[in-house]
Amino acid sequence: MAIQSPTVDIAAALVRPTVASASRGYWPSVGRRLRRDPVTLICAGVLLLVVLSSIAAPLLGLADPYKTSMIRRLYPLGSPSHLLGTDELGRDMFARLIYGGRLSLFMGVMPVLCALLIGGALGITAGFVGGKVNMAIMRVMDVFYAFPSVLLAISLSGAMGAGTENTLLSLTLVFIPPICRVSESVTTQVRGFDFVDAARASGASALTIVRVHVLGNVLGPILVYATSLISVAIILAAGLSFLGLGVKPPEPEWGLMLNTLRQAIYVNPVLAALPGVMIFITSICFNLMSDGLRAAMDVKA
Repeated sequence: MAIQSPTVDIAAALVRPTVASASRGYWPSVGRRLRRDPVTLICAGVLLLVVLSSIAAPLLGLADPYKTSMIRRLYPLGSPSHLLGTDELGRDMFARLIYGGRLSLFMGVMPVLCALLIGGALGITAGFVGGKVNMAIMRVMDVFYAFPSVLLAISLSGAMGAGTENTLLSLTLVFIPPICRVSESVTTQVRGFDFVDAARASGASALTIVRVHVLGNVLGPILVYATSLISVAIILAAGLSFLGLGVKPPEPEWGLMLNTLRQAIYVNPVLAALPGVMIFITSICFNLMSDGLRAAMDVKA
């Protein structure tokens, strides 16, 4: 799947509610809207359960996710001592799914977080300074848009080699351009507001204007957009692992588990589909949470 280039209209829709953040009642109203959204609350609960179970996996008394047994290969769901069966090497599937959430979530959140810091800084700089600085930064970002996100991630991972670190680096490079584009569009609009002109006329420095007046109005829309990219990052990371360009065996990771269970689909298709189900549930929850947050921040909704 390709990351669509955000337009100025989308950025405008995102920045509208954040301008109202000067009013004391804005953020409490956002919280009230979120609490009244059952879909967002359910998705947040599911994600919280996945995150907590992954973090606390060593404390849950699960089976060893690395221990193999050739006599316990491909046990079906509901087998004694193996709630979700075993994989092609006899490893407990429930334990590997829980432990696999650690790497899958890490590979989804960390690239977006790194891209948020780098792309957000570049986009805010380009949008606020403008002129030749804007031209130089945004033309470099446009080069990355010549390639679909999946193809770019595969190319970078293939050039650098398989491994967790290389996958993180390649996904970070994939997500910097879209975040930079949204940051630049939102900052360009905020820069033209009256309160920024008033601060500039009062003699405030550029750094003070950015820190006090710009960041507070652009961080909300940028964070909402970045949240929607986490699901894309999880899917891309799983795809790279499935192709052998991501996490290396025997580490439990949902995309890698899909790859190793390919042959088992003819013997136990439900077992082979479990990692894909986890990827789907996690990614769709992040997407729905992002939509709920965007709707809650839209004061005109």
